[in-house]
Amino acid sequence: MSVRENLDALAHHIPAGCTLVAVSKTQPVEKIQEAFDWGHRTFGENRAQEMASKYEALSKEIQWHMIGHLQTNKVKYIAPFVHLIQSVDSPKLLNEIDRQAAKAHRIIPCLLQIHIAEEETKFGFSLDEVAAFLGSANWDDLANVQVLGLMGMATFTDNTDQVRREFRSLRTLFEQLNSRRLPAAVRMKELSMGMSADFRIALEEGSTMVRVGTAIFGQRL
Repeated sequence: MSVRENLDALAHHIPAGCTLVAVSKTQPVEKIQEAFDWGHRTFGENRAQEMASKYEALSKEIQWHMIGHLQTNKVKYIAPFVHLIQSVDSPKLLNEIDRQAAKAHRIIPCLLQIHIAEEETKFGFSLDEVAAFLGSANWDDLANVQVLGLMGMATFTDNTDQVRREFRSLRTLFEQLNSRRLPAAVRMKELSMGMSADFRIALEEGSTMVRVGTAIFGQRL
């Protein structure tokens, strides 16, 4: 199936109010252009320099999401234009995003990445770490970032019960944080969870944003 046909098929599964992020990492600009011509505007990349290159080559209407692990020394490449950084996994990274956002004279929206999977290779705050971080006293110094919610990746497994448990744990944390007093720069609005293999489960568990690559573009190059 073509990119257009895949997007047509996906449109029936994505509910109103949920954002479909087309994961375009390693895909050529021609395929991204095909999705853009279909009408899609939100794309996700996992490497800063690849995103910056595609930003220069494609329409400025595109909203670029950083969804992969972001090194602090790469923030500068995307700070002037990135729409949302979904993968903030440490206080150090958020501080650097704030610094680069100030240089670019803008406020950068972010999500805090939470480690919910059993795989050690995944990045993110633990449940305890994020609660402590949100309660820390340095938020007044972060004038150029706005945290809009949480992101998480489930374990890569065929065990759908485990995937559902992991998504549910993230939704529970999201709701707990929503019920408490948060710093002015933090809102629990977006819950980003679910990829090509598990986005249907994620939607059932309350995801407001799914990150789908293979189901749109086919296997990665």
